[in-house]
Amino acid sequence: MTMTAPLPLSTELSRWLREAAWMRWPELKDRDVPWDVVPATRPEFGDYQCNAAMSAAKLLRRAPRDLAAELLAAAGSHPAVGHVDIAGPGFINLTLNTAWVELALDSLSADPRLGTPRPGEGQTIVMDYSSPNVAKPMHIGHIRSTVIGNALDRIHRFLGYRVIADNHLGDWGTQFGLLLLGFREFSNLTAYEAEPIEELERVYVLSYQRSQEDPAWLEAARAELVKLQQGDPAARALWRSFVDHSLREFDKIYQRLGVQFDLVRGESWYNDRLPGVIQRLLDLGLARESEGALIVDLSDEGLPPCIVRKRDGGYNYATTDIATVLARCEEFAPSSIIYVTDERQQLHFRQIFAIARRLGVQCELRHVWFGLMRLPEGTFSTRQGNVIKLERLLDEAEKRALEIVRANSPDLPEEQQRAIARAVGIGAVKYADLSQNPQSLVVFTWEKALAMDGNSAPYLQYACARIASVLDKYAERFPDRDWARAPIRLQEPIERELGVRLLQFAEAVLQAAAACRPNLLTDYLYNLSQVYSRFYQTVPFLRAPDGVRESRVRLSAGVAQALRTGLSLLGIETPSRI
Repeated sequence: MTMTAPLPLSTELSRWLREAAWMRWPELKDRDVPWDVVPATRPEFGDYQCNAAMSAAKLLRRAPRDLAAELLAAAGSHPAVGHVDIAGPGFINLTLNTAWVELALDSLSADPRLGTPRPGEGQTIVMDYSSPNVAKPMHIGHIRSTVIGNALDRIHRFLGYRVIADNHLGDWGTQFGLLLLGFREFSNLTAYEAEPIEELERVYVLSYQRSQEDPAWLEAARAELVKLQQGDPAARALWRSFVDHSLREFDKIYQRLGVQFDLVRGESWYNDRLPGVIQRLLDLGLARESEGALIVDLSDEGLPPCIVRKRDGGYNYATTDIATVLARCEEFAPSSIIYVTDERQQLHFRQIFAIARRLGVQCELRHVWFGLMRLPEGTFSTRQGNVIKLERLLDEAEKRALEIVRANSPDLPEEQQRAIARAVGIGAVKYADLSQNPQSLVVFTWEKALAMDGNSAPYLQYACARIASVLDKYAERFPDRDWARAPIRLQEPIERELGVRLLQFAEAVLQAAAACRPNLLTDYLYNLSQVYSRFYQTVPFLRAPDGVRESRVRLSAGVAQALRTGLSLLGIETPSRI
């Protein structure tokens, strides 16, 4: 037998059934029938399942079981499929041919990409994520956009896309009017030189509180913003100082998180384009005056009007974001632009996307929104001055991880312990976020993030370290043997289950990219590690007979490769020891 079906297997099996159905029932070709073959949810359902017969039967007015039987007859045999079964009212369950799985695993072990295709070749994606506000420290509220965005960035690059990672800084807007005004009134220049971001944060909180109490202060801040936008030299020089200090502080955090950007362009980058955007909206009849402001009426799309120029002549986030979309399309000709921001900006982006479409933007515009992250103690706010700074969160993560490393590997040198603790601690913070559905509210707890026996980064990192230990012990006991050249043999049910799971790596990566949900990849990695744990505890390894021993070691190495590659796509390191 030869391995004729490409990976990912779900794509190939879906194509197999879909083409058979279209040949048997041509009238279904243009109908919305989900022919997807997906991994089975339970072992008794086989290895893969397809529920398409249920949908097709409604369209053809047929009994689903009868239609499923006809579909399988029309499809004929497939080299990857050993057994088919029709369950319940018409569910199609597929069990893979074990000999085919063995050959597929042989092929997979030689592929550093584990069978993952590159569907994005020739396409460009602009990925807009992180985007902290200048003159404020990065806090726990920034972690989700940064970590989710960077994971999607890495995953799409792995799939062959040209990704332009753009850190679209908040360096423009009303808060700078407040900050410029407050800096002249409240700042301590000595403190600013020593701890610039701390001092800017203090000044901003004071100025914001003053604006809540004094309408005249708020109006003066708005006037400062207009001066800044119009190029006032003194305002620009002070603002530039704020930006430079902030970028240095941001870079320290990004280096710790292993995050890099292709572009770092703030809202200010597009300031010179804003008058042209307004003129274009006017020329096309898309904008009109309302109560002194300029708006775009979006009532036809069920949206409130979008203000693109304020009554005082100043521009806002909407104007800047429209200019940004147009500039990105002009410069990069992307197939899509993905924005990773919190849930509170959903309306904003619906409005921006609607206006961009009216301006002729053809590429896909996608808002990947996420729920907020909180600690058990409750919420936080920069304006109220009670933020949990991201730097302190990462410090605490490394400190707690170091305690774990010292307990597990007390013999390691201190420097190595700290390096491992950094990988474990930072990885734990990232994974605690990425393992959640992005649209859920995340309550961060140290107990869950650093758990060695749950769905956590340390658990997966430890699985990699354990496999590294297995490979080292094999090399010590059998120095003249080469496990990598041995054929894979799946004799025990747990071996077969592990092998099938390993073949599904590419499917998990593709699903995570398509849905923009890194948690689909973490779910796969956690499940794979759980199956491996049962495999490790159920069958002998180094004491197994010749051939069987090498096959099991080779399976273990494949699992380690999948875990390392998957965690790398999430921006998480895998130390050889913990």
